[in-house]
Amino acid sequence: MNCRSQIWLIASHLPRGKMTHEENARLIDITQEELDDVVRKHAMFLSARVGGARAILARHNLSGFSLKNYDLSYADMTGVSLNSADASGARLDYCNFFGADLRFCNLQGAHLVRADLRGACLRGANLIAADLAGADLREGLLAGTIEGGDIVPLHKDWPAEDAGGADFSGANLTDAHLAGAVAVGTKFSDTTMVGCKIVRARLEGSDFSGANLEGADLSQCDLSHVNMRGAVLVNAALNIASLQQANLINAMTNLPLGPTAKDLPESLEELFRKHSAWVSSDGALGSQLDISGHDMRGTKIFAYAHLALLNAEGAILYGLNLTETQMQAASLAGADMRHISAYKADFRGVDMVGTRLTNSDLRGTHFEPLVSPQGRRIVSNLSNANLRYADLSGSKFNQVRLDNTDLSYANLTDVDFTEVDFSKAILTGARLDEEQKARLVEMKKG
Repeated sequence: MNCRSQIWLIASHLPRGKMTHEENARLIDITQEELDDVVRKHAMFLSARVGGARAILARHNLSGFSLKNYDLSYADMTGVSLNSADASGARLDYCNFFGADLRFCNLQGAHLVRADLRGACLRGANLIAADLAGADLREGLLAGTIEGGDIVPLHKDWPAEDAGGADFSGANLTDAHLAGAVAVGTKFSDTTMVGCKIVRARLEGSDFSGANLEGADLSQCDLSHVNMRGAVLVNAALNIASLQQANLINAMTNLPLGPTAKDLPESLEELFRKHSAWVSSDGALGSQLDISGHDMRGTKIFAYAHLALLNAEGAILYGLNLTETQMQAASLAGADMRHISAYKADFRGVDMVGTRLTNSDLRGTHFEPLVSPQGRRIVSNLSNANLRYADLSGSKFNQVRLDNTDLSYANLTDVDFTEVDFSKAILTGARLDEEQKARLVEMKKG
């Protein structure tokens, strides 16, 4: 018998799917306590301690169980049922989930690096901000035998009413394989899908707004009615892809979105030199650098540069390396700074009103007030900025304005929020430490 199926990433807000009696009969039941014991021995296995044993949970019924923050890397989960389970924050790297039932499973923030998810059903699964780099989500089918010797899928007859889209918003799918996937109505907004192989997939009606599909292969995909507003399609392959009624407004392609560095009056190196002279001489020498509205993608010289008072309003700074760059009191309002690497950059006194910084590395950055030699304090303004899924751990946010700033699912651990009313920000799913949570509660009471 030639059994063939496709991976289903389909899910919805409709009632949760229920396993049939026949499905349950082919699964192995255990208790939460027994699972916890398996996890304990698996931890010993991972650390090469005596008495450890690799977790073998193939064909087990773990529906509704809690695996929150568990480390089950390298476990065998072939055909497992995690229907409606909570595996948020779990480490599941290199796990074998071939043919698994992951319907409505909470995998938010989970690590599934290079996991084998072929033929898995992810209808209704929450994979927001999960790491699926290199994961295999291609088609596949896990079959078994029933009384009489007939071959049937382990999880057969998944109800059609479960149809809808799984949520991969902000997830990392770099170099993942989705060839032939059925992902109708799936959420991929702000997802990193660099180099993703998605050929021959059914993606109609899916949301790719703001997704990074740089170098992805979307050949022969059905992309009809998809939302790719603001998506990054640089070097993406779209051969024979159907884009009927697709929304491509503000999508970033190989074509520049404005004047580039080549359109500047002098080389960028020379303009940097003149800008430095202008700043150090208090305007007496050189000239201010103004790259407003310019598309600076691919520019290599911003890291460690001294660019205080830079004017870059509305500029495209997407993906730039700004490591330890000094941009004190810079005008960056409305700029596209998604996916930048700005480790320990100095943004004191910066104007970032409406700036897009999703998925950016902002660890250890400085946003506290800039104090001029005359004693003037310039407060950083990030009102209406978008920092979804950004890593801000260890940053200095003293007195920063965060009116309607979107910090959804951002890593805010160890951020200094001294004299900041961050109750005005959008903090859905943001990672906060206990002290920050307590302060937030007090702010809301006030």
